[in-house]
Amino acid sequence: MRRRLTDPDVAAVIAFLASNGARWITGANIPVDGRIKTMSQTKQERNKALVLEAFDTLFNKRDYVAAERYWSPGYVQHSAHIASGREGLFNLIKSMPPTLKYEPGVIVADGDLVIVHGRFSGFGAPVNWIAADILRIENGVLFEHWDVIQDEATQEQSKSGRPMFGDSFPPYR
Repeated sequence: MRRRLTDPDVAAVIAFLASNGARWITGANIPVDGRIKTMSQTKQERNKALVLEAFDTLFNKRDYVAAERYWSPGYVQHSAHIASGREGLFNLIKSMPPTLKYEPGVIVADGDLVIVHGRFSGFGAPVNWIAADILRIENGVLFEHWDVIQDEATQEQSKSGRPMFGDSFPPYR
């Protein structure tokens, strides 16, 4: 019979990892310095971790050299806002203000497809963007991308009275 992990169990695991030099992003269980690849992880879990690492590396850290390992040289972009190819995406981000920030929300995966719902802020527009990014993974890298983007409505602007991001559903953690 399986037992549910308790907070002390989780704390013990974190303490063990910390004592052995592992560095973790808070709440996401993604190592800072490399991709998680274990036999116990499913393909979907690995693909979700890959997308979260890739987005953080490019949009938040602006580490273009490191980002190259996440995006295929043959990357296909299906977006009205971004020129095709990896360089089209990287050049767009280079043109953005340094205040650009990406916050992931819900993330789901099915085989080689990953969809992440997130918020882009700090890019100079009057309102943030809420995006559903759809990515196809091929040979362990992001190979193809589609998106659906809309302006973020405040809770007051929303007909439902609910925010579009954050409190409206649980985060990816």
